[in-house]
Amino acid sequence: MTEYDRYSSPLADRYASSAMLELWSPRTRYGMWRRLWLALAESEQELGVEIPAEAIAQMRDRLDDIDFYAVAAYERRFRHDVVAHIHAFGDAAPAAKPFIHLGATSAFVTDNADLILMRRGLDLLRGKLLQIIRSLAAFAREWRDEPALGYTHLQPAQLTTVGKRATLWLQDLVLDLRDLDHRREMLPFRGVKGTTGTQASFLEIFEGDHKKVRELERRVTARMDFPSALGVTGQTYTRKLDAWVLGVISGIAASAAKFSGDIRMLQTFGELEEPFEQDQVGSSAMAYKRNPMRAERIASLARFVISLESNAHQTHSTQFLERTLDDSANRRIVIPEAFLATDAILLLMANIVTGMEIYPLQIRRRIDRELPFMATEELIIRAVRAGRDRQVAHEVIRRHSLAAARAMKDGADSNDMLDRLAADPEYGVPMDDLRGALAPERFVGRAPQQVDDFLAEVVEPLLAGAAPEKTADEIRV
Repeated sequence: MTEYDRYSSPLADRYASSAMLELWSPRTRYGMWRRLWLALAESEQELGVEIPAEAIAQMRDRLDDIDFYAVAAYERRFRHDVVAHIHAFGDAAPAAKPFIHLGATSAFVTDNADLILMRRGLDLLRGKLLQIIRSLAAFAREWRDEPALGYTHLQPAQLTTVGKRATLWLQDLVLDLRDLDHRREMLPFRGVKGTTGTQASFLEIFEGDHKKVRELERRVTARMDFPSALGVTGQTYTRKLDAWVLGVISGIAASAAKFSGDIRMLQTFGELEEPFEQDQVGSSAMAYKRNPMRAERIASLARFVISLESNAHQTHSTQFLERTLDDSANRRIVIPEAFLATDAILLLMANIVTGMEIYPLQIRRRIDRELPFMATEELIIRAVRAGRDRQVAHEVIRRHSLAAARAMKDGADSNDMLDRLAADPEYGVPMDDLRGALAPERFVGRAPQQVDDFLAEVVEPLLAGAAPEKTADEIRV
């Protein structure tokens, strides 16, 4: 069968980065199993188990010499993936064959490797998060004082600025980054626990010496660069850790989905557009279309990722007693796919942030349609300053604002409320004075200053000392 005759994951074929694909590849995973077996054998040898130096040397030299065809043959024979890899590693390092996996259960390699891979996956996601935060910060700074129509309930509300709106996206990502850092720092190693977590096999190896069993776990944990191991486990580490990791991943996906929804709406309004390449086709039928397909893909992938956190909680909740195997097939799919999909989401988000096109004239046109209604208090005050009765001014403004709103609903191109007021002798304020009341920058509050404060106090300290992420991955749309 060729690659075109069998199913493969779109996350691998179309969406995820090469670095994330390599991380979750069979070579990386099973090479990690061998490194775990080496760490176990080295630690056992140091604590008195008679493992020949040649055995350790051969294991170290053959860590990446994996014969996947031999592994497949062994697995067909034994119907057990870990046993297949033990035999294949033994073939590659014959002096070590009697000692590979000594005292361990399958979860020693499978679970510990998963924790290592998840931690590395979080590091890759962190780099992309920092890249997006850096780019969004530059965008927010550039557009800090550009007035824009704000929305609550998806209805026009008071003004904000383009840059201030970007800080709302930034805030979510900053919270995600802090959550990621916390969970990555606290992620423990499963350790060296044995078949049901009691370390009975290792106690037998060390002839009842509890101190050596504890020291074995400490040494293996340190060799794999973890500060600590779980104090207790069953056969596997608690699957709550999977839900814990997928929690931060789904949070990142949710933040990206919120961003993508805003981009899609603002592109519908004509205020901005996501990047669009010179020969890109928006629709096979409607040649003029420029669809927000990157943002739509973020929303699509994010919906998938967000659903996986609850899957992990369900798996944890049904791990009866010391463990059941109904987690295995599920986790083989869920954990890598969650990382691959989130990686793809962040690639798309970075691409949008660095290539967004902003249309200030269209933004101003939308402001001009709504701003007169938002300035009614100011317009009342101007009438009073001109000697008019406040109650009379209120009634005049009410009448003309309703008429102007009706006219726009009936197809008028612009809001003519100021023209109506200037022409009404009851109101008595000249047009030049009215226009001065409606300068958009007077209605943005502290939005520009909030951008400055947020970047200086929150974002810049996060970015200090962080090298820019470099990626050559192509966005396939």
